[in-house]
Amino acid sequence: MRFDLTSPEVRSAHRIGRPVTRRAKRSERRRLTQQDRRAAHLAELHCIRGVLADAIAVVSAGWLQHDWFAVTDEHGHRRRVAAHNVHVVAGADVSGACLVGAIVHAAGGPSETHTQLVQRTLDLTWHALYEGVRRPVRWCPAPAIRTAHVRDLTRWNDQHERTADAVVELLHSAVRTATVETERLRGR
Repeated sequence: MRFDLTSPEVRSAHRIGRPVTRRAKRSERRRLTQQDRRAAHLAELHCIRGVLADAIAVVSAGWLQHDWFAVTDEHGHRRRVAAHNVHVVAGADVSGACLVGAIVHAAGGPSETHTQLVQRTLDLTWHALYEGVRRPVRWCPAPAIRTAHVRDLTRWNDQHERTADAVVELLHSAVRTATVETERLRGR
């Protein structure tokens, strides 16, 4: 995609030696702001795809239900981690995770849980599960809705009939959704 730094109106004014009007300057600022937003969103989608790819590796190495993480200590013992003892994940070797835990771990661990990257990766994953690839992703749901989406993902992960392969397939579907969003932003 080619990004012009100036609009045709501004280029024309410069070419013929005419001063650029306030309206043209304002229009140009709006256009450049929109272009910057689009570029930032494209970069974010690239990062989200990276987090999802790493989450696939985490789930493939060891998937969990009913806990967030599994860590292996220096003696080779595996310990399950939930909300009450999540602090043990820092510096530990994560040997497994649930769907949400895998995304959090792939983005840098529990200290990154509330970052925009983690939140939007979870938004996109929920969207891939419940909305499908063709509908545009709702990027900034209200906090209560976002929390409900995380609960939906957790419940889905913890269903008795769920398998690690199904979780990996959902993560692949989220990658495809990110790709479709990227193409949508690029105007394809």
